[in-house]
Formats: sequence, structure tokens, C-alpha cells
Amino acid sequence: MSLAILSARIVRSSAPLTQAASFSAFRTYATKKYTAEHEWVSVEGGVGTIGITDFAQKALGDVVFVESPAVGDEVGKDEQIGAVESVKAASDILSPVSGEVVDVNEVLSSEPTLINSNPEDDGWIAKIKLSDEAELESLMDEATYKAHCDAEEH
Repeated sequence: MSLAILSARIVRSSAPLTQAASFSAFRTYATKKYTAEHEWVSVEGGVGTIGITDFAQKALGDVVFVESPAVGDEVGKDEQIGAVESVKAASDILSPVSGEVVDVNEVLSSEPTLINSNPEDDGWIAKIKLSDEAELESLMDEATYKAHCDAEEH
């Protein structure tokens, strides 16, 4: 085998690996945290997406109304940013972080049941540009939150 053919095979076979490696270097990973009051926040690029957990929606039952904050509102950690009403109860939504509301899930006004069907994805409530990422340290990771829920059930 000639050196030119061997070089071409080596370069060609490593090209996809190089592209994949450089692409993964630019990926950002979301950090998901939980509160004792059953809110979650998933942070990516300094913006936290907030909602209520699956545990909370099961406790509430069928959601019939969701009150969201307004874009541009400044919120503090543990301040009320909205409410969820169900056929069984109503519950305040507390912000797990401080910052400015940059987006709200408008779909929830016409489809509040998204909270029941997909609370930790399509059923998000608001997006907040974090003013202090250090606040995330006081929140629970997934394993700690699961233990917290297990303790509440017993």
C-alpha cells in the first residue's frame, strides 16, 4: 500500500471523529435542580426554565388553570411567580431562583393540562435569566429530591 493511500485512509477515517469532538466541545449541558416545595429549574446558558414537578402535579390532580408571571418581571428566590389551580386544590408557584422573567409558556393559558401530561418538559411555566447562579447550590439534585419525595409519601 502506498503512503498516499494510507495517509488518505487515516485522514478520512479520523475526520468524523474530529468533527464530533469539536462539536461536543461547544455543547452546553443543562443543570436541573429541585425545591422542597416541588418546583424544578433547569438552567442552561444562565437562563432557568421553571415548572412544577411530576410529584406536585400528581398531588394536585387535574390542573384547570395556570397563572404565570409577566415577561420583564423581576423575581426573587422563593417569591411567588404564579399559581396552579386544580379540581382538588390551588398552589402557589415559588421561584427557585432570582432574576428577570424572559419568557412564559403561553400555551398553558389554553392547555393547562400540559402540567399533568408533561410537567417537566412541555408544561414549563417561565424562563428566568438568573441574577445569582450561586442560588442553585441551595437546591436539591435529582437523587436528593427523590429521597425527599419518598420521605413525604411515608
